[in-house]
Amino acid sequence: MSGRRDRGRVLVARLDDAGDVLLAGPAVRAVRTLAREVVFLAGPHGRAAAELLPGVDRVIEWRAPWIDHTPPPVTAEQTAALVERLGGLDEAVVLTSFHQSALPLALLLRLAGVGRITAISEDYPGSLLDVRHRVDESADVPEAERMLAVARAAGFELPEGDDGELAVQRPLPDIERFTGHSLGVGADADKGTYVVVHPGTSAPARTWPAERHRQTVRELAGDGHQVVVTGTERDLTAFVAGDVAADLGGVTTFAELAAVIERASVLVAGNTGPAHLAAAVGTPVVSLFAPVVPAARWAPYRVPTVLLGDQQAPCRGSRARTCPVPGHPCLSQVTSEQVVKAVRELTQ
Repeated sequence: MSGRRDRGRVLVARLDDAGDVLLAGPAVRAVRTLAREVVFLAGPHGRAAAELLPGVDRVIEWRAPWIDHTPPPVTAEQTAALVERLGGLDEAVVLTSFHQSALPLALLLRLAGVGRITAISEDYPGSLLDVRHRVDESADVPEAERMLAVARAAGFELPEGDDGELAVQRPLPDIERFTGHSLGVGADADKGTYVVVHPGTSAPARTWPAERHRQTVRELAGDGHQVVVTGTERDLTAFVAGDVAADLGGVTTFAELAAVIERASVLVAGNTGPAHLAAAVGTPVVSLFAPVVPAARWAPYRVPTVLLGDQQAPCRGSRARTCPVPGHPCLSQVTSEQVVKAVRELTQ
């Protein structure tokens, strides 16, 4: 490509969770077509995902006080340290969700001497942005496409032949050390050997009850499936796995989790990072989706999916992290039988 990689060191920023970062993957690959180096600015919950994105050369981790779910105080020392780390960049593409502002980071990037900054902003940005991208938020564009549109507004396009799907760097780690669980998750296991159930989420409003997960694992085993339970909360995964499933709670890195999910026939999960990780490795998803954010934007991207949960429940569009409706009706009405049926549909 003429002029390839002639735009210097370009920062791509997405400062929230792992799933959000994975959805930024197509935008990163577009930036990579012209950037000499791609530096990714991620929050602590997104760093491992950023390190898996094709096209990323280096990751800077920073906990943003205006985005993190448990925001730290704003201090002169903290912001000065970030400004120093951002020195030497030529350009930045700031990626945000529809309820976040790019302008605080744009100000810090200006202080770091970044010459060209692109972002979405509904608020007047003054001299903080060089390219102010405007979107119709009522259109509910899938988040991966929304972020790719920001990269395109900055003048970056996907390379020829890139279909814009989610992706991870290859090769993924060897997961041979998990063969002790006797579920065929070794390095030479075929895809479709087992079903992965991931019961945890980053927000209680998006969580299906643990007892329902546990019952689903038993019914999946009774239906002839081998089952692997994953997650970071060991007490939760142990409860869900019981004595009928392999419990990988707390033992995988994020990259190893990707490899485990890649070999699964189906992932059962809520609206959480591993659902987007499944999309990035091509594994179908039974999505237990609470409508606090729109499924049109946040459901697993371009991968076979069965969406469960009342998408018209009263919590719809609330962005709530804790369920605002007594009884959690959007997900509590989903049964284990429905999940098992959905797994059958995706494995036929």
